[in-house]
Formats: sequence, structure tokens, C-alpha cells
Amino acid sequence: MHVTRILAIRHGETAWNRDARIQGQLDIPLNDTGRWQAERTAAALAGEPIEAVYASDLARARETAAAIARARGLPLQTHTGLRERHFGAFQGRTWAELEREHPDVVRAWKARVPDFAPPGGESLLELRARVEGTFAELAARHPGAQIVVVAHGGVLDILYRAATGVDLQAPRAWAMGNAAIHRVLWTADSGFALLSWGDTRHLEEADEAGPRDETAAA
Repeated sequence: MHVTRILAIRHGETAWNRDARIQGQLDIPLNDTGRWQAERTAAALAGEPIEAVYASDLARARETAAAIARARGLPLQTHTGLRERHFGAFQGRTWAELEREHPDVVRAWKARVPDFAPPGGESLLELRARVEGTFAELAARHPGAQIVVVAHGGVLDILYRAATGVDLQAPRAWAMGNAAIHRVLWTADSGFALLSWGDTRHLEEADEAGPRDETAAA
């Protein structure tokens, strides 16, 4: 049985993470802290055997992955299936704005209603199908090897649930920091399994505000 090892990494910080503004599939670049985090992540993986580097095609993930690929002399491959959840009409808004203007929507969102979708956006059920399919597709290309996949908080939340069997509606109780490194295994027979989660030791010099969670600004 050939096991694919996945180094799953959330993109570095953006200005919108700091503002708790919903990014979704809007193309927001890294800020200075995010670029620093990307370089630190690349250095942390210097001794790892890596066969391929993949990323969401959104700038914040692509820029983070580019630092890793560049350090290893590998091409960066992008995949639209790794994009953040599409939040439709709520993209670009802050959580504070939505709580004032659409309290019912925020309650459904926080309750993780599986088939709820913002106007023009994706439901959790749609996101899960996309994310699990994309990770399985990429892992199947590299049996017996290790790959890097840089994506987004909402995407990696789905990966964690797939690897641990946590229900889609269960509240999130695990960290999702910017540029954190997560290790997952995949086999064609058994699917995903969690090896380790939320390694941020390479970011020990990060600012005191700490990592921004996708629950605050996706």
C-alpha cells in the first residue's frame, strides 16, 4: 500500500485577516507579516523530502507556496479546487457588519448548517466534496512520496475533519493559524489520516497578536 504524505499549510497573513474581513475567493495578497511567515515556512521545510508543491491559485496561497517551491527548486502548481470557500455576497464584509445587518445568517453560519450557502456562495456540503476530491486527486499523483499543499483555513478545516472523522457540524476545536504546518497521510484504500496538526514552532518570533483564524476572517 503506497502512502502519500501531505504537508498541508495555510497561507500567510493578509491585511484582511487582521481586519477580520471575509476574503473567500477574493484575491488578497500577503502583507509583510505574511511574506515573513512564508519565508520562515520555507526554511522550516528545508530538510524535508518534497516531490511537488501545490497551491490554491489565489494570491495569498500562491505567494506562500512560491517561497517553498523557490527554496527547493521545484515548480509551483496551482489548482482551483484548493480555493477558499466561496462566501458569495458576504465576501469583503466584516463579521461585525454581518452580525449587525444579517443576524439570522450569522446564526446559521455559526451553527454550521451543512446546506446553508451565502447568496452566490458555497455550502459546507459543496465545499467538502470539492476539497476532499481535490486532495485525493493530488495525493494519488504521488504514491509513496511527500507533497506540499498550500491552501486556506476553510479548506484545511475540511481536511482535518476528513482525516479525523469529526462531523461537518461539530464546532471547530483545533488551531488554524496562518502558515501553520499540518501533516496528513493518504492512501487510496483508507483515505485520509491525521499525523500531526498546527505546528507553528517556525513562527515563534511572530507578533503578539497571534495567528488569525479563518472563523474570524475567511
